[in-house]
Amino acid sequence: MHIASLILPIFAIILSGYAAGALGYLPRTLAGPLMQFAYFVAMPALVFLTVAEEPLGALLEWRFIAAFGGGSLLCFAAVFLAARIGWRARLGTSAMLAAVASMTNTGFVALPILRALHGQQGILAAAVATVFVGAIMFPALVVLLEIDQRTDSRKTRATALARQIGTNPVILATLLALLWSILGFRLPAPVATCLGILGEALTPCALFAIGLDLSISELRGHMSRYALLTVLKLVVMPMVVYGLCIAVGLNHTFTIAAVICAAVPTAKSAYVLASEYDVEKSLAGAAISMTTLFSIVTLLAWLYWL
Repeated sequence: MHIASLILPIFAIILSGYAAGALGYLPRTLAGPLMQFAYFVAMPALVFLTVAEEPLGALLEWRFIAAFGGGSLLCFAAVFLAARIGWRARLGTSAMLAAVASMTNTGFVALPILRALHGQQGILAAAVATVFVGAIMFPALVVLLEIDQRTDSRKTRATALARQIGTNPVILATLLALLWSILGFRLPAPVATCLGILGEALTPCALFAIGLDLSISELRGHMSRYALLTVLKLVVMPMVVYGLCIAVGLNHTFTIAAVICAAVPTAKSAYVLASEYDVEKSLAGAAISMTTLFSIVTLLAWLYWL
């Protein structure tokens, strides 16, 4: 019951967002600005505050990176090859299927859950996982989509990608906080308080926005394909990551963090790229909706089992 009392309120916020949009209490268009505030303001503030106040040794847990990052890449590669060779899907479609099954919403879902479970350590783990997805998984997907399209605007998009990664607020906040930690500086009390207030807004804003933007209507048609991707994302990928945690000897706290980061719904960034490149847009949207809905059950199951 202790785990349920921590996790269920998080999904209750998502449900309240969905109800507000479905009943017309708030416009669904509000989801975008809320997510922007959560991602560009609240999350960087919380990540900087957490990382800057930790010693460097606590931040560089290579076993966690190996387990979560290795599991993400293995699942991406396996689904990509299965789609490309087994189903003879085009390169872009194979890449998008792989992304849906392996790119995780660590910032908006895993971070609040791990913060409730493990406090500072949970935030650190989620921050590292978010940087990995943003700096490794996202560019890899873009490269494959660019190769698939081979358009004249490739150089322009490559420049835009480099700029997007270089100015990513979570990556920047993490790097600046690492530098702050290495130099041994201390945050002035008013600055820490300000960052703390902004960081507190992350959980309600991000989760409510996810619910407000959730669409059940996207699940019509191709249910077997959506179900398969959901099982891969919420069951198989966490199993792979858990196996790697055991293999590298990761401690129990970080093992839970790695598995939860792997077991959360598909990242919204997959849908953004699907829209940008016009590749499997409906599939990405439906998969995000389905993984969000069913993760309520699977996350509780993973936590109780762990």
